[in-house]
Amino acid sequence: MIGGSSVLTVRRALAWSVDFALVLTAAWLLAALTFHRITALVTDVPELAARGGFDLLTSRGDVLDASETVGLSLWNEAVLDVEEAFGALVLAAFLYQWACLALLGRTLGKGLLGLRVTPRLSRRALRRAAVTTAADVAVYALACVLLIDGRFLLSVLVWAAAVTLFLVNALPVLSPGRRSLADRLAGTSVAAVTLRAGDPGDRDYPKTWPRDYPRAWPGDHPQG
Repeated sequence: MIGGSSVLTVRRALAWSVDFALVLTAAWLLAALTFHRITALVTDVPELAARGGFDLLTSRGDVLDASETVGLSLWNEAVLDVEEAFGALVLAAFLYQWACLALLGRTLGKGLLGLRVTPRLSRRALRRAAVTTAADVAVYALACVLLIDGRFLLSVLVWAAAVTLFLVNALPVLSPGRRSLADRLAGTSVAAVTLRAGDPGDRDYPKTWPRDYPRAWPGDHPQG
């Protein structure tokens, strides 16, 4: 059984890698879009000229103050674009986790590795998706936003909290129960699946079940 547990743990790690690769892809696309938005903002010469001219006319000769006003305006808009990108990334990661778990009982990574999250209930999928997104993406995104806002010390503290949350969520998978923090808070479990001859074609049966999982499918035999 130890060998089976190790294989399941490796499969879960690989499944997480596939799902996180999708998050990184979304992050790259959002970064490219944000860079384009900021570039368009900076190169919008007529708009900048109009702003600079208006600020200059209302500055009563204080040219430096007028230039500073334009610069701060551009900076604030650029920061807002970046913060919106981080927010969109967190939302996309959450919707991906929640939709896949609620509709299919598995994410793309888990499906490719032959894993399934059980039981497949919408309220459990919602809680699991929220915890997973917080541990993998959301808290790191918050740390980055704080850094951009110039709150360096608070950003470092949040980053440390993000690393801690990630480890607290992931390390329990190495324990005998093999349930992450997201599993425990949502009341779910991850198991390998297979189809039995004569059973409905879309019904999955766990090969292994954590010891503290309430019950298996009828006729299944829990394995340690």
